[in-house]
Amino acid sequence: METWLPLIAGLVMLVIGGELLVRGAVKVASNMGVSPLVIGLTLVGFGTSTPELVTSVQAALNGSPGIAFGNIVGSNIANLLLILGISALITPIAIASGALRRDGAVMVAVAVVFTVLALTMPLGRAVGIAFLAALAAYIFTAFRQESGGTPDHGAAHGKSAAAQGVDPALTAGSGGSTLMGLVTAVVGLAIVVGGGYFLVNGAVAIARSYGISETVIGLTIVAIGTSMPELVTSLVAAFRKQADVAFGNIIGSNIYNILGIGGATVLIAPSEVPAEIATFDNFVMVAASLLLVVLAYTGRRIARWEGALLLAGYVAYMAFLWPTGSAA
Repeated sequence: METWLPLIAGLVMLVIGGELLVRGAVKVASNMGVSPLVIGLTLVGFGTSTPELVTSVQAALNGSPGIAFGNIVGSNIANLLLILGISALITPIAIASGALRRDGAVMVAVAVVFTVLALTMPLGRAVGIAFLAALAAYIFTAFRQESGGTPDHGAAHGKSAAAQGVDPALTAGSGGSTLMGLVTAVVGLAIVVGGGYFLVNGAVAIARSYGISETVIGLTIVAIGTSMPELVTSLVAAFRKQADVAFGNIIGSNIYNILGIGGATVLIAPSEVPAEIATFDNFVMVAASLLLVVLAYTGRRIARWEGALLLAGYVAYMAFLWPTGSAA
């Protein structure tokens, strides 16, 4: 049990620290007159991705690319198959928004680009800059669509709305002094950094203790753990019958994960995607992305049986990784 304590402590610290960081940042930005829409699409939108960001960057700096990239790819797979599968089982997900369908195409395209790059070249700082620039362009486009009064909200809006639905304190204009917001953000950042340190070191220790590859640990335990904010926000949205928000939350998270977290990771610590991820797990991510888009287009909804299909796909993926160690 002692081997697992650092990892568990790291996960708890990441969730708590990420929440405090975003709360504080939202208060400061709101008091400085930043528009609620900008705050929602940026600060709140990035909020639930903070655990993945810190974990992947620290793992890359620690010389553990299996955990760094396994966390990104594994989180995306968990988002698509596990979280959306459970959400659809709770309540069928209606896909009525044209904007979300467009974002689905962006999600697939981003996954394909990442897969091709991982197969053909090490990911250096130029790739990181390109990914972050693409994310900035995506957020700017989302801002123009949302501020234009379009009735079709995009995935970036869904990601923000899901987080704000769980914690109303993440809504711009929620009150509080600028100084208190700044202190809260700094404390949250310190907790997040500490949590990432414990999580990465705990994951490495578990891999060594049990003879499991760091890549498998990154794709499974670390990825599921850092995806907890997405799980909570999506399930809350599903229970509130806001399934379209849950759908947008996951698509937005997957785009943020590759472009934002992947971009920041390789910008700070350039590295090569482990061959096992590049040749197998990336393709699972692309296949899951395509499957979701197909399900969304057929009948413009994800029914309960389709949610069960997604969930069964995740169980099969986990069963394939763990006993055989084929991704090791």
